[in-house]
Amino acid sequence: MTDKTRKTDTSTWPKIETESHDWDIAPSVMISRNQRRQHTGPYEATVPPAIASIQNIPLSGDTLAMSEDALASAVRFDAEFGYDITPFSALLLRSESASSSQIENLTASAKAVALAEIGDTSRPNAQIIAGNVKAMKAAIALADNIGNEEILATHRALLEKSAPEIVGAFRKQQVWIGGTSFGPHRADFVAPHHTRVPSAMDDLVSFVSRDDLPILPQIAVAHAQFETIHPFPDGNGRTGRALMHSLLRSKGVTQHVTVPVSAGLLTDVARYFDTLGHYRDGNPEAIVQFVAEALFLAIENGQQLVQEIRDVRTSWQDRIKARSDSSVWKIMDLLVRQPVITSPLVQTELLISTPNALRAIKKLEEARAIVELGKSSRNRKWAAPEILSALDHFAERSGRRNPPQ
Repeated sequence: MTDKTRKTDTSTWPKIETESHDWDIAPSVMISRNQRRQHTGPYEATVPPAIASIQNIPLSGDTLAMSEDALASAVRFDAEFGYDITPFSALLLRSESASSSQIENLTASAKAVALAEIGDTSRPNAQIIAGNVKAMKAAIALADNIGNEEILATHRALLEKSAPEIVGAFRKQQVWIGGTSFGPHRADFVAPHHTRVPSAMDDLVSFVSRDDLPILPQIAVAHAQFETIHPFPDGNGRTGRALMHSLLRSKGVTQHVTVPVSAGLLTDVARYFDTLGHYRDGNPEAIVQFVAEALFLAIENGQQLVQEIRDVRTSWQDRIKARSDSSVWKIMDLLVRQPVITSPLVQTELLISTPNALRAIKKLEEARAIVELGKSSRNRKWAAPEILSALDHFAERSGRRNPPQ
């Protein structure tokens, strides 16, 4: 009887529950009496279910088959481009980071992000997106041992420049989505009370360490659970999507490149957030389906990006005349990773002298592979317009919404 009951219990996924907490606004806050009345007194905060020991993830056969097909496509994508001599891994990671940021309405051109990566501070959004590139790198580097410290390190890489005061620890205050800044009473979603975050994150870490669950459903559920816990004051979405890449790497799906999953999620952001709501209502199938579909879309978009870059490199090779051992060819690889360069950057990356770096840059200029930005004789910068254009086209394809039915 007990065994039969246990099996029945695992045929559904637990819904979130809520608990009541009190909320007071400091007398010094300048708001109307009506606003103070609306945002004073008890409110309901989410209580996330413990999922570490749930026996299975209830999915239909069709969804499970779709998730397996998507996973197999990701493995093929990784194998196809991971061994290419062109450094596509950095290119795809950059694209994924920009797409993940775009979901949060953080946008910047590929040129602006590339400039931010080499020290330009004039465009705040570009700086934040460049931080997301660092966070993705940190998440993947720490994939061999995913724990709370590794998640904190990913969040630190994401926000250490833009919001250093909130990195290094889980939140110590109540957060919510929607409503007003005065209180959580009219919010669309009220995250768990901060006192629940450490234990909820411990439970999540135990869940992702399991090896007895289908991989893509486990990753999709882990992401939805992370977004439900909302362990940080800011950066939860981007950190949670970086966690997906940690898991893809730790589960052996991707070993060489980053599959730009966020580019797939970005095609229908409203549905993405709806699936998180369905998960909290006890239906994990919606988020699993959507992540699987996003993988297919991301792979198609990523393949198109890679082909565009291959075409660009072929055209460069046709136009550039240089010895086979020339630094020019190495700079071409560098431009795929970093499409805006400086002479000091080239010298550091290629371990060559200033005169050799400038000679190679001049050859690339003459072949119209790069153009100089601005006319300053100091801090000279060169950009690869065709690479930047390919990256911007990738972002445009990712941002397309589904047409109305």
